[in-house]
Amino acid sequence: MSQGKSNFRHESLQDCRSIQKILKSISSGISQGKVVFSDDDGEIQMEPEGLLRLKLTARREENRRRIDIRISWQVEEEKPKGKKSLSVSSD
Repeated sequence: MSQGKSNFRHESLQDCRSIQKILKSISSGISQGKVVFSDDDGEIQMEPEGLLRLKLTARREENRRRIDIRISWQVEEEKPKGKKSLSVSSD
């Protein structure tokens, strides 16, 4: 996948069991180093590696409840491997 900007967004109503399966799939994908999200509108492949940042928030307001889980990481850009010339002088 190119390092360009790609977005995937999905929103739907699910029961607790379906949410549990989705979270297990995400967890499994993270442990294997590859998570693929897809629906009828598109697909994105993520390859988590190294240290991951976890942000978890939970809210309870009147009759609404909300859990937000955010997982993020930095991807190091591959630098071209090639011989670079070195010049040293004492002038």
